[in-house]
Amino acid sequence: QKPKSFKEALQHHCWKEAMHHELAALESNDTWSLVDLPRGKHPIGCKWIYKAKHKTDDSISRYKAHLVAKGYTQTKGLKYFETFSLVVKITTAHFILSLASAKGWFLH
Repeated sequence: QKPKSFKEALQHHCWKEAMHHELAALESNDTWSLVDLPRGKHPIGCKWIYKAKHKTDDSISRYKAHLVAKGYTQTKGLKYFETFSLVVKITTAHFILSLASAKGWFLH
C-alpha cells in the first residue's frame, strides 16, 4: 500500500529508504544547485510521489519515490513564459537504436 502523505511514508522503513535513494541520485547527478532566493520571489514547492514496483507474481520487487516540483502552482506569463522538457518519444529512441545497429554506429 503506497502512502498518501509524506508523514505516512516516514512511518515505513521501505519508503524512507526509497526517498533516501532518490535524494542520493538527485545529488549525485547534480540535479540542482543552491542559490540565494531573489528578493520578492517565492520558491516552487515539491512533493513526493510513491510507487511500488511489482513482479509478475504481484509481489513487490522495489519501492520507488520521486521528488517532483509543484510546477502547477506557477502562473504562465507571471512566473514563467515558456516551458521545455527534454523528453524523447520512445518510437524515436527505437528508430535511432535500430539505425545505429544497422549502420554499425557506436552510441554513447
